[in-house]
Amino acid sequence: STGCNVSSSRSCASILRAASVDTDPILPSFSTKEEYTSYLKAAGALPSGFAVGTATGNFVSVEAPAMGKLPIKATVIHLTEGPTDSWAAVFTSNKFPGCPVIVGKSRLSGGHPLQALVINNKVSNVCPGGDGIAAAELVCEAVATNLNLSGGATSVLPSSTGVIGWRLPAKELAEDIAPAAIEALQTESAFAAAEAIMTTDRYPKLRSKTLSDGTRIVGVAKGAGMIEPNMATMLGYIMTDATIEKSKLQGMLSEACNQSFNSISIDGDESTSDTVVAIASGLKPLSSEDEFKSALFEVTQGLSADLVRNGEGTGHVIRVCIKNFPGSEYDARRMGRHLVNSPLVKCAISGNDPNTGRIAGAIGSFMGKFFPDESVDDMSLTLGGRIIFNNGKFVLEGDAVEKELSGHMADAQLGETDDFPKHQNFVEIGIDFGNSGSDVTVLGSDLTKEYVSVNADYRS
Repeated sequence: STGCNVSSSRSCASILRAASVDTDPILPSFSTKEEYTSYLKAAGALPSGFAVGTATGNFVSVEAPAMGKLPIKATVIHLTEGPTDSWAAVFTSNKFPGCPVIVGKSRLSGGHPLQALVINNKVSNVCPGGDGIAAAELVCEAVATNLNLSGGATSVLPSSTGVIGWRLPAKELAEDIAPAAIEALQTESAFAAAEAIMTTDRYPKLRSKTLSDGTRIVGVAKGAGMIEPNMATMLGYIMTDATIEKSKLQGMLSEACNQSFNSISIDGDESTSDTVVAIASGLKPLSSEDEFKSALFEVTQGLSADLVRNGEGTGHVIRVCIKNFPGSEYDARRMGRHLVNSPLVKCAISGNDPNTGRIAGAIGSFMGKFFPDESVDDMSLTLGGRIIFNNGKFVLEGDAVEKELSGHMADAQLGETDDFPKHQNFVEIGIDFGNSGSDVTVLGSDLTKEYVSVNADYRS
């Protein structure tokens, strides 16, 4: 059934959960958008104690009224059985954070229990004219009133994504769109939320994992540009029915973000609105915290890979595996992002051109600037599993090698405007510094004409 509502859907939702499937750690290939959508819907059953509703409305921007009426979506996530203390969050480190980020940090530091989240797209509520914090709180108050939450507005966490600098259409969201989303609350699936939070995303992103004890984790995320940690222009919401202490959940989420959302880059620009929230309804006992942590990592790493594959104009996803880096994991990730952010490397990969000198040049540039005293004499490089650089020299001889490397890139190519992920292939770059040190994996994307086109016309 797809017609469940909050009051009548508990049995419907429980049947769905009993028969639910999880997303694969590596998603399968898809031939059509319908195949991909069906796959996510089948894997999107909500954990116990959650309801999701979405609605669309219109507003006229005060800053750009000539653009006329513009669409805006609101998403509400409701904990149906009461507020929870068990929630964690990681926010942007950008010095111009969005007003919802300021509110969210206050909620987190104040130890407020949560019972709802409200998310809007189209307008990010970042450094707007007027009082953006009051605007965010007005929407939270409306959600609390419509849901009759005992904790009031402080039990609602806001998030916004979209154009920076515009005023939030708080009146439209508070009076019309958020109440309509609440009317649409259902306990079946997280898929509607995955769709509604999108901006320039080409397709929704959802990952799920059911533990051996029956507890469940479901995550949704959005983000396609301004993707550079820490974190990126992305929103992520991870829901679970497990019972877990707040401090442990926060520690796990922070670590998971470092290994996932903080290890990706699409364009090197760090957003003002990033928010990743993990929230637990606590309706089921958890038998293994280790299993939960592993499942949380699988969900966050899957979502982060989905974000890069769905990047604005992305034609290839680059996976850089770094071994034995002579420094911390943090610095190893910095080097990986330096490589995937190199315009020369990105453009070469976009054209399936195995211009391996650009890869070595980007690595040498980073090491020369930040680790000038470290030797790179033992460094080796691979592309598509083939050694291309060793003992200080390139290993590139003959047309067959050139063809093999170009073919590896072509096998990873995606359509720049595809509205579903056809495959999960990567352009694989391996960097081994030879001795002992830090091991990390960083994901990035190429640079295409479509990326320029999307960002030249973003607001319209």
